[in-house]
Amino acid sequence: MMQRYFAKSKKNNQFILNDNDLYHINTVMRMKPNDKMEIVFDHQLFLCSLNDSKDAVYIIEELEHINTKMPEVTLIMPLLKEQKMDLIFQKGTELGVTKFIPLIMERSIIKLDDKKSIKKLERWQSICKEASEQSKRIDIPAIENIKTINDLKNLEGLNIICSTSKNINNIKYCLKNNMGYDRINIVIGPEGGIAPKEEEKLISFGFTPISLGNRIMRVETVPMAILSIINYEYME
Repeated sequence: MMQRYFAKSKKNNQFILNDNDLYHINTVMRMKPNDKMEIVFDHQLFLCSLNDSKDAVYIIEELEHINTKMPEVTLIMPLLKEQKMDLIFQKGTELGVTKFIPLIMERSIIKLDDKKSIKKLERWQSICKEASEQSKRIDIPAIENIKTINDLKNLEGLNIICSTSKNINNIKYCLKNNMGYDRINIVIGPEGGIAPKEEEKLISFGFTPISLGNRIMRVETVPMAILSIINYEYME
């Protein structure tokens, strides 16, 4: 399978890549001049070839990319331990998340100061970039700065909460009855679940609690389950 990279800039008929990508091309993949690869720039896909100096790539032709009719999906997730956060960013990107919003929640055990937040955001963006390349996307999910529950007021689209409450509709019913939306915003809770007051506030903001079934899943499993269901429902 041909390697894919995101270019940081374009100069004449060449794309300029970042240092990490050039290291991967030259040291890990051991590509030679004229070896071909796919390059994404400004949401367009190109077939390119490594130049003689191996520090940039030149354009051969623009390639057609088939756009899906999936809605834009924003995953709103609590601050979790590093390994779990990394997994959700990686798999969420592979499964089509458009935007991630890290959220401070009452039962989150992880707390970040401003300095650590900047480093974390850089790390998460790198994970999303690599996952986008691996999964053959032409975009990289956006990651917003860390938010609070109050920041979720007035979000446009279908707003849902993955809840453990009883006697609520399941995700299949919710999607079947709301297929007209072009944006879905999903809130998942931390290990201890969403605190009742937080869920009440989200409901007052227009979020609908939904169930993923009778099983209680680990927090890192929940986004994979719900995103897989969304992909299935919108699959052509």
